[in-house]
Amino acid sequence: MNLIDVFNGDADGLCALHQLRLADPADSALITGPKRDISLLKRAQVRSGDRVTVLDIALSKNRDALDRILAAGASVRYFDHHQPGDIPVQGRHLPWAVAAAFGDNLAEAARRAAAPLNLSVEQLAQLQSLGECLNYNGYGETLDDLFYDPAELYRQMRPFADPFAFIAESAAYRTLKAGYQEDMARAVAVDATDARAAGRIFMLPAEKWARRISGVFGNQLAVESPAQAHAVLTAKSGGGHVVSVRAPLVTKSGADELCSQFDTGGGRKGAAGINHLPDADVGRFIARFFEIYQ
Repeated sequence: MNLIDVFNGDADGLCALHQLRLADPADSALITGPKRDISLLKRAQVRSGDRVTVLDIALSKNRDALDRILAAGASVRYFDHHQPGDIPVQGRHLPWAVAAAFGDNLAEAARRAAAPLNLSVEQLAQLQSLGECLNYNGYGETLDDLFYDPAELYRQMRPFADPFAFIAESAAYRTLKAGYQEDMARAVAVDATDARAAGRIFMLPAEKWARRISGVFGNQLAVESPAQAHAVLTAKSGGGHVVSVRAPLVTKSGADELCSQFDTGGGRKGAAGINHLPDADVGRFIARFFEIYQ
């Protein structure tokens, strides 16, 4: 019997796997990739009796591969929060869950979840930084854009039941924090391409730093101006753009509606994206953005 863990390479994918294996230790094969590489189940080669755990990957994008795995006789545990329904309340390894929520730009939910921990302001800020850095590492067009393959980053997290020990002792965290600060400084120096009362659009160049910072830059913009919608279009080296959309935090709606109108687009109401927006569709995207957010 083989154990296979399949997980998104962003903060909630990493922290979900870490919490699971802290509670249920096991050696497993890891399948992961950059945040936008969500069709991961197709890489799982299984036999009857194998056990597959899937974390933070949209089932709708992996249904065919899931059917194949089940037909082969493997068992699957699937955790997908994109359309979660009722979620049972749990409290094991809660500080890691708080970091994950911060990384997914769910700051208020993170603070509510952290209430039983009685953390200081400084400790809460540390978990926020950790979540943001883990999430930041998940963005990029390929693994070569990232500071760490998410599988390697997870292996570095694995010895630490306490996230504060990871923050204090991990060279990986220091590398990510420095990279995050440097890339964000470049991003905030870029002026909006189109700025209106309802929202702003930013266009970043086809460079590694821009591909890494695109998603977390959108999160920061949303926090800074919660009444506005934001879109970050990052140029791809071969043409076209990767798009990150953040709905206004005061409404958290419309992002999925906007992005689903374009091929390779999807996401949640509050945060969505498009994996490849052709150059010819940029004008149409901007027009639809300001029709939805006005």
